[in-house]
Amino acid sequence: MEHAVTGIGVLDKAAAIVECCARTPRSLAELVEELGLPRATAHRIASALETHRVLRRDTESRWVLGPAILELAAFARDPLVDASLTVLRKLRDLTGESAQLFVREDDTRVCVAASERSSGLRDTVPIGARLSMKAGSAAHVLIAWSDDQDIAHTLTESAFTTRTIAGVRKRGWSASIAEREPGVASISAPVRDRRGGVVAALSISGPAERIGRSPGTRWSRPLLNAAAELERKL
Repeated sequence: MEHAVTGIGVLDKAAAIVECCARTPRSLAELVEELGLPRATAHRIASALETHRVLRRDTESRWVLGPAILELAAFARDPLVDASLTVLRKLRDLTGESAQLFVREDDTRVCVAASERSSGLRDTVPIGARLSMKAGSAAHVLIAWSDDQDIAHTLTESAFTTRTIAGVRKRGWSASIAEREPGVASISAPVRDRRGGVVAALSISGPAERIGRSPGTRWSRPLLNAAAELERKL
């Protein structure tokens, strides 16, 4: 993964260390190997981040995200997420299935908001979960209106094809059955900004046996209506 460079060396290194530890717990040796930092530099910065509670040590003395991250995140407000909360709850109540909102970050899609079915068998996608852009209806939607080079890159070793992309563009939504995970079905629609760019994917997901083999037949219209409502709120 490429890290942003600002030209402020210690800040860039600290941000790279935090991003690295956010993905999976890291020992000092692993930080040095992955980031190419001198051992003393990596240790000094990671220890300073630990002092500020941005990082902490797990039971195996590896660095992971610390409590300060969650405390600061509580003050962050995202207009897209704020606008989606009511829409997600309404969509969940209407369909009886879990509803999620995904945004794209490089080669992953991140669940930034969700409203889970309260009982029974359900597909639970935690807020903050990072899923691949290589499978799932939300991935179809988030890549479908990208440029040709980006699409070609994403389709490499993916579970879907150019035919899938063409179908998404034609219908305005996409569905997948057991593509991301066995037994799970989903249907997704794009959420656009005022300029028409796709900024998120609104999704319904649940057990394939309950959603059925043709999710679009039942849920495409409620989903598209919900996406339009969210766009109006932005």
